[in-house]
Amino acid sequence: MGKPARRSATYEDVLSAPPHKVAEIIEGELILSPRPAGPHSVAVTALGEELGPPFKRGRGGPGGWIIIYEPELHLGANVLVPDLGGWRRETMGVVANEPYFTIRPDWVCEVLSPSTERFDRGNKIALHARAGVSHAWLVNPLQRTLEVLRLSAETPQQWLTVNVFRDEARIRAVPFDAIELELGILWQDVQL
Repeated sequence: MGKPARRSATYEDVLSAPPHKVAEIIEGELILSPRPAGPHSVAVTALGEELGPPFKRGRGGPGGWIIIYEPELHLGANVLVPDLGGWRRETMGVVANEPYFTIRPDWVCEVLSPSTERFDRGNKIALHARAGVSHAWLVNPLQRTLEVLRLSAETPQQWLTVNVFRDEARIRAVPFDAIELELGILWQDVQL
């Protein structure tokens, strides 16, 4: 006897998830992740604080972006929740009064945790590529690294690693290379 067919997850499954979990649908499977731990939260908060003024507000930088913490993205049948999502204002000029986003972002950032890294690096980042997200950052606060990815122009749906930065480096990273970012800020308040 064969196994019974697995039921594809629905948005109702996401809405019914426990409130202390992050619920996503990746390739038909409901993925429940724990809320972020301290190092993860510190890194994503610091990054948002650094990018917001120059890119969202135009203070000390070019502006022209909408940057949102944990946006719920509906990309086809997939429901993804990156740690940060960014839209150029040409892509999404205003934020609609809706509980989720159907317009793909221009940039996503995933802060890697031991419990989520397999999905973040695997199917999830592949789904962002398939949706046409042009830039992705993978931050690992435990290893103190930032991987900068760009969608390949020659091979659609494939990521190219542009740079890998470490520790306390002062960097310029696409698509936010108009400013210098002190990488150490992302983990300065973390004790390992």
